[in-house]
Amino acid sequence: MNKLTLPLLDDFLLNLQVNNYSKETLYNYERDLSVFENFLKELKINFNSLTKKDILNYKAYLTSIDRKTANKIKGGKKLSPYSINRMLSVLRSYFKYLIEMDSPTPLPPDVVKMTKAIKKKSQVAELDILTKLIEFPTSFEKNKKIAMRNRAILEVLFATGVRISELTNLKLDQIDKEGKIFILGKGKKERFAYLTPRAFEYLKKYLSVRNSESPFVFVPYSGANASDEKNKKISKRYIQERIKKYREILEINVPTSAHSLRHGFATYLAESGANPAAIQVLLGHESLDTTTRYVHASDRYAQKIHKKFHPLK
Repeated sequence: MNKLTLPLLDDFLLNLQVNNYSKETLYNYERDLSVFENFLKELKINFNSLTKKDILNYKAYLTSIDRKTANKIKGGKKLSPYSINRMLSVLRSYFKYLIEMDSPTPLPPDVVKMTKAIKKKSQVAELDILTKLIEFPTSFEKNKKIAMRNRAILEVLFATGVRISELTNLKLDQIDKEGKIFILGKGKKERFAYLTPRAFEYLKKYLSVRNSESPFVFVPYSGANASDEKNKKISKRYIQERIKKYREILEINVPTSAHSLRHGFATYLAESGANPAAIQVLLGHESLDTTTRYVHASDRYAQKIHKKFHPLK
């Protein structure tokens, strides 16, 4: 990635760092601003002379398949409205920072308008289908260690609702003998997650054959990460690719990923009558609004609410 020359860019990133933003977030912000800077260079636009029309053209650029990535490679496919809005939000945050630092800012932040995104209906596979997916590694994986590890991974994801990044970074000393897990989540927020007896049983079975010096719970048995014995940990990419493979073999037609297990965790807790505020705590959401997008996504949940509360039932 090219060194960026936008005003106070390094200071902006440092500000994020000292405010406990994750390394991944810092990388994403730098990458997104690199795309913006490449756009300016390509069209020979001076940042200090930026106009509202330039911002409009940038939004059009982001929607084009001819746009270039941070590494100046053609994107090849259209960005989703979510990705476009993320990149525009980063630009808006950068403008706000310049104003806070009393630095010359060509435009006010609110000039950067988000695009209208089509709200897709959230889908979660039926519980029996999710259960088949979770149990599938046991019969599918030929290597016993991999079968036990992958089964434990899926059991833990669905039992706790943790994010995939939280699972890959999970260390042995974060789990107590009762199955309570200490999580350091997004934005360095601390919370506890709880294993079900079933998930804890499969985790203990995997740990009994794990045989590794790594402090991380889930370790790879092949690939680049496997050679670093003291720090090796499973990758997010591996987990996502394996779930995709299981889903294809099981012919599950509902889009299903590691995040779907987190989504399913919240949805099925809600369907069983769990308090949304409690689910918020378990998921580590800052806002209850975020949680309700999960727990109210199910048609069955909506039907239960309708039957229970309709005044002329």
